[in-house]
Amino acid sequence: MVSEYEIKKQICDIGKRIYDRNMVAANDGNISVKINDNEILCTPTGVSKGFMTPEYICKVDTKGNIIQANPGYKPSSEIKMHLRVYEERPDVKSVVHAHPVYATSFAIAGIPLTQPIMPEAVIALGCVPIAKYGRPSTMEIPDAVSEYVQYFDAVLLENHGALTYSDSLLAAYLKMESVEFYAQLLYQSRLLGGPKEFTPQQVEDLYEIRRQFGMKGRHPANLCPNTLAGKPSCHNCGGKCGSNADATAEQSELVADITKKVMAQLGLK
Repeated sequence: MVSEYEIKKQICDIGKRIYDRNMVAANDGNISVKINDNEILCTPTGVSKGFMTPEYICKVDTKGNIIQANPGYKPSSEIKMHLRVYEERPDVKSVVHAHPVYATSFAIAGIPLTQPIMPEAVIALGCVPIAKYGRPSTMEIPDAVSEYVQYFDAVLLENHGALTYSDSLLAAYLKMESVEFYAQLLYQSRLLGGPKEFTPQQVEDLYEIRRQFGMKGRHPANLCPNTLAGKPSCHNCGGKCGSNADATAEQSELVADITKKVMAQLGLK
């Protein structure tokens, strides 16, 4: 069994990785690992993730109460976001939040990462929707993330950054790498005239490969509400297959109907 001290060292190592890979600047980002049913190790607030040592790491319970923190350190102000993921996803053991440049650029532009452009992204990552903006350190962010956490293993945070989570610290971090690589490829392919996307059938073929692999986590291949209903998956619907998708569709139809009637009254077509 891995010791608590060793896990703290691993958190510091991942912190250095996200810092060295330009996924965070200054004191940005936070990392946590759930070590048992009631204890979570997390990075402290106000420190660079690239220069941490095990003594920096704090411990909280599932309500966010401090169990242990060395003098001068206190848990990240974003721990609420991590706790919500742990609460709603019992399979998750680690959460990583960062501000990778390309992925965050898409989050700022309000563009979800849903275009199916490479097999690895479709099979391993799936879609990456955008959770609506919330003020940092408030419950607004956990509430926004909550809408997607049951369906996806990675979420963009509007005008903020990215959040990934998995059954181990390494897996959660690697998902962050995958999100950023996916975003960079999508950005650069758009500069070259736009990516050539997979067809719906090619997407389904890749979903089937994932099912055959028996891969863990939440993914559109198994949980996308549209896929289960026999509709185009989030890879083909722009990431609008969350819990409010039906409402959004109804609103769009209503607006189109009203517009049509107004144009008819004005003699326009």
